[in-house]
Amino acid sequence: MEDERILYRLQACPFCERVVRVLDEHGVDYESRFVEPLHSERDAVRRVSGSRTVPVLVDPETGATLTESENIVEYVEKYYGEGEDPNTDGGGD
Repeated sequence: MEDERILYRLQACPFCERVVRVLDEHGVDYESRFVEPLHSERDAVRRVSGSRTVPVLVDPETGATLTESENIVEYVEKYYGEGEDPNTDGGGD
């Protein structure tokens, strides 16, 4: 589905697992796409982020493509942590 968030990740990667934990804690729906273990073969990740490192989160709701677990965690907490809609200014009901 093209409007679903996609998390590119590697099996047993502690940085990826940190992102998964935060996404799950905030009830954020996403699709996991597991990537090749060999860094040199991660062409799908490079196409979306310009880099072959994981994790990478692609969020079509906001148009964001994020790399680095710390950046992704901050983004998720900012846009999804308080139950805010990422398409509003967070002004409340």
